[in-house]
Amino acid sequence: MELKVTHWKRYGHDRLYANLPDGTAVGWADVRTGEITVLVAEYRDGVIAVLKHHLQNEAEPVPPESAPEVRVRPMLPPLTPDDDLSTNAPGKSLRDLLDKSGPGLIERAVSQLLRRPSEWDSWRKGLAGEKRVGAELNRLARHGWRVLHSIPLADKVDVDHLLIGPGGVFSINTKHHHKRAVWVGDDSVKVDHGKPAPYVRKSRAEATRVVRVLERYCGFPVPVEPVLVFVGVTDLKVVATQLSVRVYQERQVAALAPLSGVLTPEQVEQVYSVARHRQAWSHA
Repeated sequence: MELKVTHWKRYGHDRLYANLPDGTAVGWADVRTGEITVLVAEYRDGVIAVLKHHLQNEAEPVPPESAPEVRVRPMLPPLTPDDDLSTNAPGKSLRDLLDKSGPGLIERAVSQLLRRPSEWDSWRKGLAGEKRVGAELNRLARHGWRVLHSIPLADKVDVDHLLIGPGGVFSINTKHHHKRAVWVGDDSVKVDHGKPAPYVRKSRAEATRVVRVLERYCGFPVPVEPVLVFVGVTDLKVVATQLSVRVYQERQVAALAPLSGVLTPEQVEQVYSVARHRQAWSHA
């Protein structure tokens, strides 16, 4: 099968992509180093041959004595219903936690009677917040975005929501602070002038983990921006001077809809196919 080669320059990268006739990328070469990455193992020989040929025609070809390094991208197993995260409802992880470890009817009645706060209350508020944000994000599907909810990571935590579309990838962390005032600085968040919470730092770390997983299986740069979404707050004040995390209230996430120019439609589908696979995240 004849492979078509296209030149791609973006985000400081200079690459040649080997594509099938339908446009699916099966390999790429770094023009500067001559390193070739095979994305689909069955096309390995064809990818190497066609990219070597085109590298020799570039303005700064790789010296013939330095054979390019070839890497084969790790492949995920076929997607099964059990591994398909696209069926996860918003807040699934918290819902499962409540079903497994939450209070029974008598415990709930006693807590309400004594007006005694519990960890379960926090879980329920978190669940309500994730449902509200999830509903807002699902509205973006008509603008070409893909949405996933409750993505489990290796250390018994999860990514609340992942938004994938023409404007890139957004790792979204939901915080439900009903009728509270929230202040956001460069590295911390305060609720009702309380102690600083590390929401910003944790959101950045979460986005870094997402990048590592997606680029491992996609084979091309996948920009991921962290997002904090506050639910039910009475006031949200952002005073950061070098904020590296987007901050919204739940109804403001629609501002992400018109963003574009980062991922092609084909790349959106490739990223989504990786992100929805549970096994991609098993060691994240």
